[in-house]
Amino acid sequence: MTFRQFAYRNVTRNKRKYAAYFVSSAFSVMVFFLCALFIYHPAISQDMILGTAANTMMVAEGIIYVFCSLFVLVSVGSFLQSRNLEFGILLMHGMTKQQLNLMVFLENMMIGGSAILTGTLLGLLLGKLFLMIGSGFLGIPPLTFHLPWQAPVLTICSFVLLFMLISLSTFVFIGNEAPRGLFQGGHRGNAEPKVSKELALISGLLLLAGYGLAAATTAATVEIMMVPVVLITVCGTYLFYTQLSLYIVGMLRKLRRFYWKHTHILTFSGLSYRWKDNGRMFFMVTIVSAVSFTSVGVFASIHTLSRELKLDYPAAVGYVAKGGEHASSEEKDLWGITAELEQLGLTYETLRIPLKVAAVVSQTGPDHILQLPLMSYRNYKLALEHAGFSSNEPPLEGNESLVMIGSQRDRSLTAERFKATYTLQQGIQIEETGYTQHVPVAEYLLPELDGRGGGDFSGLVISDSLYNLVIPVQQDWYTGFYVDDFTRTVGVASELAAKGKVPYEEKSAYAVVISGTLFEIQRTLYSTMLFASLLVGTVFFIAAGSFLYFRLYMDLDHDRLQYSTLSKMGLTDQELDRIATLQLALMFFIPVLLAVLHSLFAFIALQRLFYLSIAAETGAVLTSYLAAQTLYFFFIRSRYLRNLKKNLI
Repeated sequence: MTFRQFAYRNVTRNKRKYAAYFVSSAFSVMVFFLCALFIYHPAISQDMILGTAANTMMVAEGIIYVFCSLFVLVSVGSFLQSRNLEFGILLMHGMTKQQLNLMVFLENMMIGGSAILTGTLLGLLLGKLFLMIGSGFLGIPPLTFHLPWQAPVLTICSFVLLFMLISLSTFVFIGNEAPRGLFQGGHRGNAEPKVSKELALISGLLLLAGYGLAAATTAATVEIMMVPVVLITVCGTYLFYTQLSLYIVGMLRKLRRFYWKHTHILTFSGLSYRWKDNGRMFFMVTIVSAVSFTSVGVFASIHTLSRELKLDYPAAVGYVAKGGEHASSEEKDLWGITAELEQLGLTYETLRIPLKVAAVVSQTGPDHILQLPLMSYRNYKLALEHAGFSSNEPPLEGNESLVMIGSQRDRSLTAERFKATYTLQQGIQIEETGYTQHVPVAEYLLPELDGRGGGDFSGLVISDSLYNLVIPVQQDWYTGFYVDDFTRTVGVASELAAKGKVPYEEKSAYAVVISGTLFEIQRTLYSTMLFASLLVGTVFFIAAGSFLYFRLYMDLDHDRLQYSTLSKMGLTDQELDRIATLQLALMFFIPVLLAVLHSLFAFIALQRLFYLSIAAETGAVLTSYLAAQTLYFFFIRSRYLRNLKKNLI
């Protein structure tokens, strides 16, 4: 038997232990290859709107690759630690350290090479189906199967490099421990886990602080609070598995009425050791699952996005001519938009209203703007009427004004925003007294009112009498084209705005917004993010299951001996099943339930960014993941109990 045959038989003899690791690696390679197949498809890469989908899938590729690196590294490290006894025997029988390192390197490369080959072949086999599913998510005609050379080359080279680097790093895991130490590694007894009461308390406080900050955050602070909340929660989660959970188990063991009841003494006596050995794995499973739940839940809210976009962009096409100095250009642009709408067979209404831009001498509050966009109350009501919005706002009087919101997100920012008072050049004072109930003019068509970027507020609505008194430094004209189905305006006025908008701040004679194009870009982006999140989430889910499967089968020989002894002592099959099921359930569901709890508070914070509720999408995602985890639990439980009872008498 050659040395390579010896390494190969080491792998095949332990195929049960390596099975989940191989499946997870092969599945990750397959998903990576399918994403590359999607990214380099000519129908995707050469399209302006679908190009954003390709960029999103590229990010998913990177996430999968980074996660696979960590997954493979942790898995290989755990495999090697479980083989200390085997390595000690081999070294004591004359194998050199160089030969041991070479053997482990060959074993890892065999598994990695098999995973790369299997994943790539499965990707080729499922490529057409994947492209069809991706087309359905994006709402485009089915993509034809196309195999760009970049997809297999990128996949094979990336994962060959990954497995080679991880295999080389195994030399560090093996280290320079003497054969005697390795040989004894399989017989070292488990020391009682040491728990710090202070660290356990800190863990609880960190988790409570993270949840409290997430629940208390506002739309204005959600982006600022995101990083500290995540860091606090991650630290609290790590300490939960390494300290707090062990402390809770220790407290349960001190409750004699509970601990000595039924089979609790057998269930919880070994739980501390299992929790200690698997704490880092549980931590990784929890964090990965929480990220997966949250991302899928957010991007599943694509229907909420479409409803909000209708409220944020009242006109299917909005056009603002700046200053009135380019009348011929404005007339030509509006004529072109009209011709395109008629060519599409769309019935539309047109509204053209003036907007005065007044010079500001001074204002109260933290901001200072030089020019203030103004709209009369009468024209504001006309804009709402054409958009189909109803409003019960009373007429404005004196120097009162309403701040125009530019999006639904602005509604949650009004409570913390400072209401300013402006003094114009003519000595006219305008006081902000409230906010509009609806968006009269879409964002990007007017300059933002708050220089610090605290929202999309874009101008003031003032009384008709006050509006007539204002002498503007610039006269703008807003023209809105209102249609029943704004999604049909995709690509309209593409020569004016290739990506659906030209913001007011750009150096152009006009500002324009095409709602259909913007919606299609955002819908494509959200749909792709949802698709990518589902793929990445599936990779995470299978990898998390692989971790649990691996840990169970690493301890299977020890568990068989323990349960065989308990069976001889008189415990029934039902009692043994109950003990094993409870221990498995704790290992499976505590990480998932903690991840669900993390995700719920993340959704509470992210809900501040949405005017409409995303609770339905959130509930559907979390319920689906819990159902999948439950099915996986019963599958693993049945296999584990069957293997556990093989040698029971």
